[in-house]
Amino acid sequence: MPQKLISNFINIVTRKYICFNGRAGRAEFWLWILATFIVSTVLGFIPKIGTILSFIWTLAVLLPSLGVTARRLHDRNKSGWTILITLIPFIGALILMIMCIPEGDKNDNKFGSAIN
Repeated sequence: MPQKLISNFINIVTRKYICFNGRAGRAEFWLWILATFIVSTVLGFIPKIGTILSFIWTLAVLLPSLGVTARRLHDRNKSGWTILITLIPFIGALILMIMCIPEGDKNDNKFGSAIN
């Protein structure tokens, strides 16, 4: 599991940093969320400089996070613009996360080929 988590993180950061096209399966999306959550949590425990590092980390993973989320929505045959639902105060992010839970389309859709 740790190897898959790390390789998924490296793949997104190196090959799909600002990729908003195509599809991302549940594993790719949730492993990304887990990796960024772990790093953010660790940075949160560092006294003094942790706040600055957390801010830099958040900026560094903003575009890949938006990209993998858009691709995950594409896998569900929804537009990447659905990310804007997070602008709804309090519940927007929760609604988006719930939308990312179900399995994606088994067949090709307008956003790309089915994920094997």
